[in-house]
Amino acid sequence: MKPSLPVIIEDFADPESPAFKKWSYDYFKEIAGNHKVNIYGSDLESLDRVASKPIAQSHFSEYLDLISTKPTEHRLFLFNLLTIKPEMKSDIHYNDVTNGKILKWLPFMFFGGKGSITRSHVDIDMSHVFITQFQGIKKIWLFPWEQSSLMYKLPYNFHSLANIKEPDYQEFPALKYLNGYEAVIHPGETLYIPSGWWHYIQYETEGYSVSVRALPSNWLEKWRGFKNLVMIRHFDNAMRNLFKEKWFEFKVRKAHRKAKRAVARILK
Repeated sequence: MKPSLPVIIEDFADPESPAFKKWSYDYFKEIAGNHKVNIYGSDLESLDRVASKPIAQSHFSEYLDLISTKPTEHRLFLFNLLTIKPEMKSDIHYNDVTNGKILKWLPFMFFGGKGSITRSHVDIDMSHVFITQFQGIKKIWLFPWEQSSLMYKLPYNFHSLANIKEPDYQEFPALKYLNGYEAVIHPGETLYIPSGWWHYIQYETEGYSVSVRALPSNWLEKWRGFKNLVMIRHFDNAMRNLFKEKWFEFKVRKAHRKAKRAVARILK
């Protein structure tokens, strides 16, 4: 965490944890199948929003049947099953390498069908994230905060304007200068994502994971997280309501200018 570098940890979630033996789609359907869930699709259609709006609702059991039977871009984002069924939190035993920094009481679950994605983004609160895969395989691309301009970060937002999976180098030439990591995590493995690191997530198969967070480590990260949560997102919402499409167009122009300057610095 001090050098702020991503790493895959093989036993952050103790392999003897009950979750690895007990949890399954059938078990989830049994304990919460009738619970209504918000379904999210591709983020790429809502570039000007901090978080995409749900595209549908269904019963949890229906969603699990969907991802079990065919590829789909539908996913569950920041799902609160472990809040709905708090007894499940005791099913995961952590080998806490952070000496108590992780917030074990605040887990989130993420479900997705094969081929679903989460656009390139940084977490708004600037926390450190430990994401443990329980079923399926995820591919995650990671880039440090310092490369935000090369990512075409939208001003006053926390995601990238460019599609880094299918890059258009004519429209977004700065993408050619990115230098990051590709991580592939399998069941039982945990990816540590440092504070402020960009991440693009793709479900190589259907599956689900659980993430826990640790608060930002240094004062700069804490200030960025506080500013994002309390000031930036509300300012952005207000400006979008006032100026509509013109606000988005302004941000796009600014993202391109910053990317151009970042490339110029590299080429000096």
